Amino acid sequence: MPKLMRSDWYDLARDMNWTLRYVPHDQAFPPELVGPVAEVPTERWWTWDEPYKLSYREYVYNQSEKDAGVGAVGAAVARSRLFEQIDPGWKGAIKAHFGAVTLSEGESTLAESRMGRFGLAAAWRNMALFGALDEMRHVQIQLKVAHSLLERDQQFEWAHKAYHTENWAIIAARGHDHDLFLCNDVVSTAIQLTFTFETGFTNLQFMGMAADAMEIGDVEFGALISSIQTDEARHAQQGEPTLRILLESGEREYAQRLIDVSFWRAWHLFASLTGPSMDYYTPLEHRTMSFKEFMEEWIIRQFMDQIEDLGLEKPWYWDTFLDELNWRHHCEHAGIWYYRPTVWWHPDAGVSAGEREWLEAKYPGWTQKFGRLWDTVTDSVRNDRLDRTIGNTLPVLCNLCQLPIFMVPGTTSGATAPGQAPRQVDHGGRRYSFCSEPCHWIFTQNPERYASTTTVVDRLIAGEVQPPTPEGVIAYMGITPEVRGDDATRYAWAQPQIEAVA
Repeated sequence: MPKLMRSDWYDLARDMNWTLRYVPHDQAFPPELVGPVAEVPTERWWTWDEPYKLSYREYVYNQSEKDAGVGAVGAAVARSRLFEQIDPGWKGAIKAHFGAVTLSEGESTLAESRMGRFGLAAAWRNMALFGALDEMRHVQIQLKVAHSLLERDQQFEWAHKAYHTENWAIIAARGHDHDLFLCNDVVSTAIQLTFTFETGFTNLQFMGMAADAMEIGDVEFGALISSIQTDEARHAQQGEPTLRILLESGEREYAQRLIDVSFWRAWHLFASLTGPSMDYYTPLEHRTMSFKEFMEEWIIRQFMDQIEDLGLEKPWYWDTFLDELNWRHHCEHAGIWYYRPTVWWHPDAGVSAGEREWLEAKYPGWTQKFGRLWDTVTDSVRNDRLDRTIGNTLPVLCNLCQLPIFMVPGTTSGATAPGQAPRQVDHGGRRYSFCSEPCHWIFTQNPERYASTTTVVDRLIAGEVQPPTPEGVIAYMGITPEVRGDDATRYAWAQPQIEAVA
C-alpha cells in the first residue's frame, strides 16, 4: 500500500467541516454551551487555524518520549538523597504548587473535552481533544511524583487531597477554576482558559518555576514542570484564533470583557501562589529575578504586546494592577505565614537580614510597608511568644476572589483607605464585600453567577463550621496535625546574627 506524504492527507483529515442537515445547528451546538456568538456565521468558524499541526500518532510518540524522560529523572532521584538536600522553603513552594495545581489540571480536562465536542470548527475540536489528553497527563504525572515523595513527607498527600477539602486556599482556587474553566461556554473558555490563563500565566509560570527548580537543584520538579510547559504552549494556541474570529466579526466588546475578567482573576490567584514562591520561598542565592520583574518581562511586555497586536486594549484597571504588583503578593505571603496552621505546606518567612535587603532593593519602600510588621513578628519569636504570631480570628474575605481584603497604607488600589469599610454591594438581601474595584466590577457584571458563593467566614457565621473555634475551623478545612503548616526553617531567620570577631 503506498505511503502518503503527511501534507497529502493532514488538512483533509483535520478540517472535516460540513453543513448539518439532519439536525438544526443550534441543537447540535446549543448557544448555552457555545456562547453568545449567533452573529458570527458558521462558515466563518471554519477558517479557525492554529500553528501546531499534529496527528494522533505524532502526539503519542512525543508524549511517550517526554514521560520516559520525567520517569528516568524520578527514578534517579528516588535512589538518591537529593530531596533531603533541597532547601525547606523550596519544598514549601512545590507542596503549595502540587495542592493548588494538580487536580486543577483535571478540571481543565473537562474544559478541553467540552471544546472538543462543541468547538465550532473541526480543527478546533481536534486541538481541544489533544488538550484534554494533555491535561489528563498533567494530573497523572504530578500525582505520580507527589506520591513517590509521600513516604518522606506526609504533606505531599495534598496533591490529591486538596481539591476534596474546604480549605480556604482551595475554595479560592476552585472558585477561579469553576468561573473560567467549568461553568463556561466554549468560546469564553478558549479565550479565558487557553489565551489569558495558559498563555498569559500558567505557561509563563511553569517556565519561571522550572528555571528556579534547576537552579536550586530540584531536577525532578524542574523536569516535571518543563514537560508540562511544552504541552501548555501547544494547546494554549486555541485562544488566539478564536479571538481573531470574534474581533473580525464585530465582537470586540465581548472579547475585551472576557479578557478583563479572566486576567484579573488569574492575577490574584498567581499573586497568592507564585509570588511568595519566587520572593520568599526560593533561597536567596538562587533567585534569578523577583516576582515583579518576572511579571514585567513575561506578562506586561510580552502578553500585553500580543493583546495590543490583536487590536485590543489593556484592561481598564491597568493602573490598579501595576500598583498591586508592588504589594499584593507581599500581603498574601504575610497572611499565609500568619495563618500557617491552615495550609498544607510549611511557608518560609523569608525575612532574614539578607533577604530584607534584597526585598528592599527589588521593591523600594518594602521596609516601610512590611518591615515593621516583620519586626514585631521577629520580636515575638525571639521572646518565645509564638502564640502572638498565629491568627486566632479570621480575616474578612473577598466575595469574588475569596482572598483576604487588605488595607495597605500608601497604595492607590487597596480595598479602601485604612480604617474604612471595604467595597460592598447589597444583592438579594445579602451584603457582599470585595478586596478591589475590579473584583467589585466582575461581580456586578453578572451577580447571579457569583451570588451563591460563600467564603469560610460566611460559613462560620452561618453555623456550618462546628465547633466555631480556631481548631474547629482548621479541622473544617481538612488540616490534620501531621500536615499542619509551620515555619519552614523552624524560625532560624529570626535568630540574631552573630558578628564575626576580628
